[in-house]
Amino acid sequence: MQSIPEVLFISKEHETTRLDSFLARHYGGYSRTYFQNIIEKGLVLVNGRPIKKREKPKVGDEIEICFVLAPELSLEPQNIPLEVLFEDEHLIVVNKPAGMVVHPAPGHPKDTFVNALLFHCKNLPADDLRPGIVHRLDKDTSGALIAAKTTECHRLLIEMFSKREIEKTYLAVCMGNPGDMTISAPIARHATDRKKMCVSEERGKEAVSVCTTLYTKEGLSVVEVKLITGRTHQIRVHLQHRGTPVLGDPVYGSASSNQKYGLMRQMLHAKEVCFEHPITKNRMRFNCPLPLDMKQLVQNLSPLL
Repeated sequence: MQSIPEVLFISKEHETTRLDSFLARHYGGYSRTYFQNIIEKGLVLVNGRPIKKREKPKVGDEIEICFVLAPELSLEPQNIPLEVLFEDEHLIVVNKPAGMVVHPAPGHPKDTFVNALLFHCKNLPADDLRPGIVHRLDKDTSGALIAAKTTECHRLLIEMFSKREIEKTYLAVCMGNPGDMTISAPIARHATDRKKMCVSEERGKEAVSVCTTLYTKEGLSVVEVKLITGRTHQIRVHLQHRGTPVLGDPVYGSASSNQKYGLMRQMLHAKEVCFEHPITKNRMRFNCPLPLDMKQLVQNLSPLL
């Protein structure tokens, strides 16, 4: 089953380190033997190409790691409640709460959406670390999340996402007023901070967001954003690039404004997803209610929303 790779860039301090050693130190929850194994299987790419475990990447090299299940790792089903918007024998759509990590990773080995999904679906194929996962939401972004329940549906949904056949609409509260516009600015991994993305004309991949400002009050705006592409942190990076960062964003936002409003997470919600069911071909649209903290903030800014 295809996994969504992790991507990071090599900084100057790591350019003389063997790839397997670097990855083992970078991801503390995995052993050097584990990385040697997936490197040999071609599941670690440097600038899009396989590499030998003894080779030493250079500064700026892009590393893609496709984590797979190994004997030293395990996925445990956990009885974590899910707010199910739709479910059949092929797929499930849920309203993910803010604070839930989508899949296990170093630092978050359990209590994830995948752990909940394995418990809820029982027979979900589990041959990698991200069974059923076809797209992601950031930990503190709430809203519509689709997962596949069969290998065939997983393959078809992955294809639909890659062909941009799944429509995703978000609601955000941001600083200032971004107006109504299409933001087209390529996004790349930050060269020195692996946790951040940035706009980069030189290294970035195409990223397009259509922004509509619904209401503005007291220096804040409620905006609707439709994603044309699906880059990591795309809305957060694009709104920061416009000088109107998402309120509460601890990475791309304003620390002073976040403190002023007492917010510990970004006010970003995947409010709607629309797509053709990959098996039945029925047209489907799901709307996710806002979480309480964001609902109260939005209603204070615009009682009509």
